[in-house]
Parts: sequence; structure tokens; C-alpha cells
Amino acid sequence: MNAERRQIIRDMLLSKPFVSFKEITDAFPDVSSMTIRRDIDFFESIGEVIKVRGGARSMKFITTSMEDAFSRRLDDNTVAKEKIAIKAMELIETGRSIFIDSGTTMLRFATLLPDSRITVTTTGPNIALELVKKSKPIVNLIGGMVTRDNISVTGSQAMRYIDDINIDIAFIVPSGLSAKNGFTSGNYAECELKRTIVRKARKVIVLMDTSKLDKSLPYTFCGVNEVHTIITDNTLPRDISIAARDSGVRVIVAR
Repeated sequence: MNAERRQIIRDMLLSKPFVSFKEITDAFPDVSSMTIRRDIDFFESIGEVIKVRGGARSMKFITTSMEDAFSRRLDDNTVAKEKIAIKAMELIETGRSIFIDSGTTMLRFATLLPDSRITVTTTGPNIALELVKKSKPIVNLIGGMVTRDNISVTGSQAMRYIDDINIDIAFIVPSGLSAKNGFTSGNYAECELKRTIVRKARKVIVLMDTSKLDKSLPYTFCGVNEVHTIITDNTLPRDISIAARDSGVRVIVAR
């Protein structure tokens, strides 16, 4: 019966982006809620779903990201990414605990990071490998499920890790920015993680080339008013510039 129940639950979870915990328990009135939770934990452990508040989301839908493959993006806007990463070096504070997001801009940022005594936490396995080439930084790699499109770690294990640490400065990269929808991401699990990091960090610094402007991907992780600094390669559109100014957000153009 255990295998049969799990197959039914699996079919439910793969049928649509979100299935509530109540839907599953209602389908099995004679099974305890604790057993149902263990079933969902099982599917999360094999990478088919991610637990969220009130239920679970299918990775079948979550991983249908609107971003290009990481390997193709490595060669996009390289000059802009270099300028942004160099400018961001000016905001590094020795002795601080910093978070470095995943993505191609952050990989360049990690390469340029000075060999100094800072504690770095990252969701990017490739970024961690770049950082350990240096001798002084303490490097913490968040555990969890690796998403292929952005070479980043997500999932409930990653969320629990973030909940347990303190972050002085978070360097974040969005997939899109618009005045209406704020900073957005094409992957739900990554969005949830970024949202938690923004909430926990003392200071949030966004690194973003202007190819991300006027793009609204499905999931918003924060608004312009929730960050402290935006580093970009060109002047921002008027509506976003006004929103930043009114919120006291510093905008740095890396020319």
C-alpha cells in the first residue's frame, strides 16, 4: 500500500505546479498527516518536488526556467560584467560575512575578489571552487539541490541553512528588473532563496547589467526599495531611477 500511495501522490504532484498539503491528506483520509509529510519528504529527497508553505511545488514546472543555459550566458555582455564586478570590489568590507549569489556575473565577481579575511557563503558550486583558489577567505557552500540553468543550489535544505546564518552584505543578481514588478527570477526555488537572503542581510547590493532591464520573469523576490545599492553598466530608465531615488537606493554606474 505504501508504494501504491506514493505513486498516487507522485501523480498528483506532477500534475500541476502546486499541490496543497490539504489536497493530499484529503485523498488519503485513513493515513496520518505525519505519514503524508514523510511521503512529500521522500519526493523532495529525490529531486521531484520542493516543499513550500502549505504544500509542495513540482520541479517539473519549477525548472522550466525562462533563462538561457548557463554555458551560453558566460560569453554574453562580458565587458559589462567585468566593469560591474570591478566596481563591486570597492564595496567589499574585510572581516565581514558576505553572501555571493550564483550566476555568470558573480562568477566574474568571485574571480576578482581579493584574497582577504572574509567569510563567504554562496549558492554557486562553481563560485565556491573559484574562491577556494584563494588562501584567506572562509568559504561556505550551501547544500541542497543543484539547478542546471544557473549552477545554483536551492531547496528546503538550502533554506534551512540560510535561516541559521547571519549575513552582513549580500551581493545579488536578478534575472530581470522592471518598475512594476521589481527584481525577478525565472525559477521559483531560487526566488524563495533570494527573498530570504534579502530579508536577512544587513545590506543588499544588486549587480546587474542593463540587458536585464524591462524584463519581468515570473517570480519577484524583492522591490527596488528593499535593496541598498544597484551597480549597473549604464543609466537606468527614468521610472526605475525615480523609484531608487525616492527609496534612498544608491545607483552606481560602472563605466
